[in-house]
Amino acid sequence: MKLSTRLFSYVAAATVAVGLALPAAAADLAAIEKAGTVKIGMLVDFPPFGILDASGTPDGYDADVAKALGDYLGVKAQIVPVTGPNRIPYLLSGQVDVLVASLGVTEERAQKVDFSKAYAGISTAVYGDKTLELTKPEELSGKSVAVARASTQDIGVTKVAPADADIRRFDDDATAAQALLSGQVKLIGLSNVVMAEITKATGDRFNKKFDMSSQVQGIAVSPGSDALLEKINAFVTQATTDGTLDNIHNKWLSEPLPDFVKAAQ
Repeated sequence: MKLSTRLFSYVAAATVAVGLALPAAAADLAAIEKAGTVKIGMLVDFPPFGILDASGTPDGYDADVAKALGDYLGVKAQIVPVTGPNRIPYLLSGQVDVLVASLGVTEERAQKVDFSKAYAGISTAVYGDKTLELTKPEELSGKSVAVARASTQDIGVTKVAPADADIRRFDDDATAAQALLSGQVKLIGLSNVVMAEITKATGDRFNKKFDMSSQVQGIAVSPGSDALLEKINAFVTQATTDGTLDNIHNKWLSEPLPDFVKAAQ
């Protein structure tokens, strides 16, 4: 990336961060339909939501959702790679029409962009050997559970576990996961994103025991893009009802669209 491009991204992100007004370019649904293309910003460095395949083409959960959205709108989905810092500036400046970019719905972000109904979510949960019967925090009593030290899941497990639970803290998710895979522990606190990667390698050896925390993600448009947002919300409703999102979620995260996402719609 050229220095000038990086500098623009940093300055734009900083402007949003301090709450200064950016000129928001509302997306015109009629113009998108006339052009036959919708420009969709997407992260490509956040697996399994956004990746680049072997040929350098954007792929992942968000790419499949973006393509399905394009099909619903009757136009071609042109995926534009964005980064965490520049994704909202890209949207507000009109460089993209829509963000399908793993954007968690927060009050602060909702002051800058308009969010659709939830289409995805990231959660933390306790997972473990499927032969181990456990469905609630109280049942961690006397059991060993691995977590990455000082992580969200460490905080979550520590908060709900009984005093006699053996919380084993490791330097990172990879080391904690290795303890699970080796049988050193039978339980782990982990995000569904990391667990999906483990499931791809181990099949159905492990399952979810109970959820701890969650955050839904929304498709974002610039303020004033009301007609487009209405269409996107209709798409999310249909994709949830007809199983499209379940299928995409199963493909990339080895489970159907979580109930907490559906409940947030």
